[in-house]
Amino acid sequence: MSHTSRNISDLTARVKRIAGQVAAVERSLADDAPCADILHLVAAVRGAVNGLMDEIIVDHLDQHVAKPGLSAAERAAGAAELATVIRRYSK
Repeated sequence: MSHTSRNISDLTARVKRIAGQVAAVERSLADDAPCADILHLVAAVRGAVNGLMDEIIVDHLDQHVAKPGLSAAERAAGAAELATVIRRYSK
């Protein structure tokens, strides 16, 4: 089971809010809303996704890098996984 399962309901609620924000962007585009309004909505989506990413990164660090009792190899693997994800997300 994933280490995020301990707060899965919080993460799921965040994802549902993000889905609602994306739906608002879609409606605004369909309604030909002003560009500035759409940009504000998109910025809100980006902030929400970044917040979700931050939460999951912290969980990963806690469970796969900083958790007491992990071997050096487990810590290295956890750090490498995180580095790969951050590089991919940064593109």
